[in-house]
Amino acid sequence: MEQVFQKLVRDRIPEMIEKNGEVAVTRILNDEEYRLELYRKLREECEEVIHAEDSSNRVEELADVLEVVKAIAILEGKTIEDVLEEASKKAEKRGGFQKRIFLEKTYSKGE
Repeated sequence: MEQVFQKLVRDRIPEMIEKNGEVAVTRILNDEEYRLELYRKLREECEEVIHAEDSSNRVEELADVLEVVKAIAILEGKTIEDVLEEASKKAEKRGGFQKRIFLEKTYSKGE
């Protein structure tokens, strides 16, 4: 039975498919295709985090998000450490999300 996927997959997926007795038809993406497919994969993995059934599954999906973020960083000539350093700087400057603050609106004090 033929299944059509048309999506970026992890490097060892074709090998796993072949070990399962199936044929994997693949191609190598050019730089622009790769960039677009990484962004598409990031959206897909974020959706999977949102819809995860339990904490264990959610952490697994977060690991997939992290792998995509690592790949995007490398594409940008950076490392995951660079991303984490930037995240640390932003957290120091603007804070994190631990306080659960939800901004409803702002207005000028004279209004």
